Amino acid sequence: MADDRLPERLPEMRASDTDREQVAERLREAVAEGRLEMPEFEERLDAAYKARTYGELEPLTRDLPQAGAAPGAAPAAAPDAGAWTARIGRPATSRGAGAMFGGFSRRGKWSIGRAFTAFALMGGGDIDLRDADFEDREIVIRCFTVMGGIDVIVPPELDVEVTGFALMGGFDDRGAGEGSPGSPKVRVTGFALMGGVDVKRKPKKPDKRRKSLEK
Repeated sequence: MADDRLPERLPEMRASDTDREQVAERLREAVAEGRLEMPEFEERLDAAYKARTYGELEPLTRDLPQAGAAPGAAPAAAPDAGAWTARIGRPATSRGAGAMFGGFSRRGKWSIGRAFTAFALMGGGDIDLRDADFEDREIVIRCFTVMGGIDVIVPPELDVEVTGFALMGGFDDRGAGEGSPGSPKVRVTGFALMGGVDVKRKPKKPDKRRKSLEK
């Protein structure tokens, strides 16, 4: 990977969208490597997208080594492309979900269809892909919410594109980004009216059962 550090420029110079995304991608890599805890990652990511100058961006990655170069330790292993192969092409167990004045949840071990539609009316829902299998290499998630909210939770190594639209609400694309080799591509689209759709990158939760067996 190319050097992720910002070029040497005056702190007061205005940063571009490319500069902000460059820092955001390094932060995503850092949380995947275990260098940042989720609360600090989310705080820094929010600051990166709000930054206006190089002086505001530079401190966000100052204490992080260049990607792939961890002095004194072996580099963090990249996700195995073969691991993705085992999760792609599985029969779908769900192709949609909806909630009216309530909630829905898709999480844990499940398989998402190549086209998945989610709807929330004055309610909410969670679509968690961290342990999910995929029916196809390309997945489209269509989210529609009216005075409600839908969270799409993806692992840091998943290839994600966000193209939704919001009216008097929000369609957050901070979870968008490239994935690791062999990763399926997930496109999140849809519409939010007086509500919101959030796409969040979070590491896979530790296997509590496995940890208890190892003790």
